[in-house]
Amino acid sequence: MAAAGMELRTILLTGNADRIGYLSCNPAVGGLGKGHMVREIDALGGCMGRWADEASIQARILNAGRGPAVRATRIQVDRAAYMAAVKRDILSHPLIYVRQDTAEAVLTRNGRACGIRTGLGQVLEAAHILIAAGTFLRGRVHIGPIHFPAGRLGDAPAQGLSRCLLDLGFTLRRFMTCTTPRLLTSSIDFSLMEPQPGESPAPRFSRRGPGPQLPPEVCYLTWTNARTHGIIARALRRSPMYNGDIPGAGPRYCPAIEDKIARFPDRERHQVFVEPEGSRSSETYPNNIPTGLPLDVQLDLLHTIPGLERCHLIRPGYAIEYDMLPPTQLAPTLESKQVPGLWFAGQVNGTSGYEEAAAQGLWAAMNIAAAAKGQMPFAPGRDSAYISVLVDDLVTRGTDEPYRMFTSRAEYRLLLREGSAEVRLTPLGRERGLVTDEQWDIFVRRESLRSKLAEQLEAVRISPDPSVRDLFASFGLSPPAEAQSLARLLRRPDMTGDVLTRIWPDVERYPADILHEVETGLRYAGYVERQEHLARRLRGLEAVRLPPDLDYASVAGLTTEVREKLSAIRPATLGQAGRIPGITPAALNCLEIQIRKNAPGIV
Repeated sequence: MAAAGMELRTILLTGNADRIGYLSCNPAVGGLGKGHMVREIDALGGCMGRWADEASIQARILNAGRGPAVRATRIQVDRAAYMAAVKRDILSHPLIYVRQDTAEAVLTRNGRACGIRTGLGQVLEAAHILIAAGTFLRGRVHIGPIHFPAGRLGDAPAQGLSRCLLDLGFTLRRFMTCTTPRLLTSSIDFSLMEPQPGESPAPRFSRRGPGPQLPPEVCYLTWTNARTHGIIARALRRSPMYNGDIPGAGPRYCPAIEDKIARFPDRERHQVFVEPEGSRSSETYPNNIPTGLPLDVQLDLLHTIPGLERCHLIRPGYAIEYDMLPPTQLAPTLESKQVPGLWFAGQVNGTSGYEEAAAQGLWAAMNIAAAAKGQMPFAPGRDSAYISVLVDDLVTRGTDEPYRMFTSRAEYRLLLREGSAEVRLTPLGRERGLVTDEQWDIFVRRESLRSKLAEQLEAVRISPDPSVRDLFASFGLSPPAEAQSLARLLRRPDMTGDVLTRIWPDVERYPADILHEVETGLRYAGYVERQEHLARRLRGLEAVRLPPDLDYASVAGLTTEVREKLSAIRPATLGQAGRIPGITPAALNCLEIQIRKNAPGIV
C-alpha cells in the first residue's frame, strides 16, 4: 500500500489471495512499543492504524497511570473485519496487482535483482523486489511429535526461495515461534473469569477512516494453576522445543507456556486473557498460552483452567520453525548488501509481531520509492521514531532471537511518545508523497490549535485573589503564592484538568488529546530539552558518512575483532558504527582520524 501510495506500480505475489490481511496469531494491534509504531505508521501515511480502528471490538490505553513515554494503545480487532478492510483497499488500488503464486527464485542481471521466477513458471520483471515472507521460508509446523511442512497451519510453505537465497550468498538461520489453541466460544464458562472491558470512548490509532464499526466486546481474565503446571511439567519431554526437534531460537518475550513453566517453576499461576476472535466469530483466543505440546496435553491443560473446564478445542496450538535472514546483511534502508535491488521486511528479518513487520514494510517501501525517484534515502534518526530504533537495532546489532519492540529499547522515549507521532513524522510523510491532502489538512488544523493553546496558556495569568484561593482549597490544593501563567500552573504535579477548566473555561474549546499533549510538553519540558540536547550531540556522529568500500584492515589502531565486525556490518555512518556491540570509543576515534585523512573537510 505504501509503495502504491507513492505512485509505484506494484505487484503483490502471495501464496493464497484469500489470506491477505489474515492475522496469524492474536487478533490485536498495538501494545507497549508496538502501539507507538502503529501511530508512527499512520503519521507517515500508512494504513495499519486505520484498518485496526475500523475492525476494533475493544480498545484500551495500557500504562495509563504511568508516564506519557510508556503509555500505549492496544486494539483487539475482529479478525474477519480486519482482513476484509485490508483486502478491500489492496484489491481496489489502481496501482496494485495481486497474483496468487509463489516466488521460487530471485533473478539477477549484472549482480542486481531484476525479477522473479514463480512456481507456475512465469518470469515477472521488476526494478525492486521486496521479500516479506513471514514464517513461510521452509516453514515447519510442530504439534508434539507430529510435524509437517507449512507456512502456518493450513497454508503451504515457500520451499524454493530459501535455496535461491543461499545460492545468492545469503546466510540463513532457523527461528521459531508458537501460537495458542482456538476454542469454541459457546463451550466457555465466562462466569468463572474476571471481565476486562475496554474504554469508552474507544481510543483510536488514526484520525482518518470511519473508525470503529462494530459493537464493543468484553475480554476476560483467568489463570493457570498447580494442576495446569503439573500436566505441562510431566509432558516437557514431548514438547518439540525440549526434545530437540526444534533447534531454532524462540521468542523471549512471548514464550510457549511450557517454556514459562520450565523457566519459572516457582510461579504459582500465569495469566490467561480470553479474547474474542470477532463480533460474529464462534472462536475465542486464550492469550498467553502458546504451545507446541501434543494435542492430548493441550486438551488436558486447558481443562484445568477456570472457565475452560469443558471447552472445545477447534484448532490446536502449534510451534513453527522457519528460515530468517540475519538482518546485518541489510543496509539501513533494508536493501540487501549482497544483491542491490533486493529488499527484505518483516518476520524474515528476525522480528516478531504484526507491528514490527508493518513498520519495516513501510520503511522499505519509502526507501524503494526514494531509490526509484532518485531521492535521498528515508532515514530519520533514533530520536525521531521507534521505527528508526527497530531498523537500526536490526541492521546494526542483528538479533539472536525474534526481536520485539519495547519502549525500553529507545534512548529517547520521552521524545517518541505516542501523542507526538504526527508532529515528528507527518511532515516527512508529506515530503515523500505518502501523506494525502486530507491527512495533511487534518494535521495543519491540529497544529494550529496546538500552537494557539500553548500561546494562550502562556498569556493567561491568574492572581491569588480570594476566589482563586477558595477554588484551590475546594480541590484540596495550595493556591499559587504569586501571579503566574496557566502554563506555569500546569507544571505543578498536583494540577489537574478539572482545576484548569474551573479557572479557565475556554480550555474546553480544545480537543482533549491536544490539551493532553500540550500539558505533557509543559510538564516534561526540562526532561524533553535534555533529551533533545543529547540527540543533537549524537546527530553529529550520524552526519559523518563512512565510505561503503572502506578497507577496515588498513585503518590503524583497530583490533582484529573490531575490523571483523566493521567489515561484516559495513556501517553507513560513524554513529551506526558506535552502536555495533564491541565497538569502543577508541575505535571510533581511529575511524574519525582515517576519514579526516581521506577527506579533511568531512569532520
